[in-house]
Amino acid sequence: MTDIREVIAEERRDLADLLTGLPADDWDRTTLCAGWRVREVVAHITMAYRYSVPRFLLGMVKNRGNFNRFADRAARRDAVELSAAELTASVQDNIHHPWKPPGGGYQGALSHDVIHGLDITVALGIDRRVPPDRLRYVLGDLHPRQLKYFGVDLTGVQLQANDLDFTYGAGEPLTGSAQDLLLVLCGRRLPPDHLTGAAAERFTLGVNR
Repeated sequence: MTDIREVIAEERRDLADLLTGLPADDWDRTTLCAGWRVREVVAHITMAYRYSVPRFLLGMVKNRGNFNRFADRAARRDAVELSAAELTASVQDNIHHPWKPPGGGYQGALSHDVIHGLDITVALGIDRRVPPDRLRYVLGDLHPRQLKYFGVDLTGVQLQANDLDFTYGAGEPLTGSAQDLLLVLCGRRLPPDHLTGAAAERFTLGVNR
């Protein structure tokens, strides 16, 4: 338990360092999260630190129990109300925060931070590689229900990492870095030249499926 908590803290330190050095204009650039700029993604990442339990429950009631709707509205509102410096400080001040998603445990917390961090860096073209030990935690925690949640169709495709011992599915090879394949599993479409294989266009931005 202590081990993965420290891994989470290391990922948050890296994110805080990244955000600290991010040019002001980049905060308004789009990410791999559809409809969200960098500031909305960071607002979402830090939502768990900033919202008390009563505030969270009230938000869920107002959105009729639909967490995705609540999270989207909260991210858009907070991205306007909080400055880039305030959002960065929220990450820095909560490196050791004990939050974990309901039913997801600390592996779910690590996955949340890693995936949303990649939403930012990959979209902005920042060559940041998630350390292999963190990726192994996240990839090892994948479940078929997550593919269903993200609406990912891997029919006839086998994901093959070219930097870690990781494969997923069966069919024609779709090759890329482990972190890029993680994004595919989470329903993201990647910039060109991140994936190779017959099915690469299915998972590439700007290409009609």
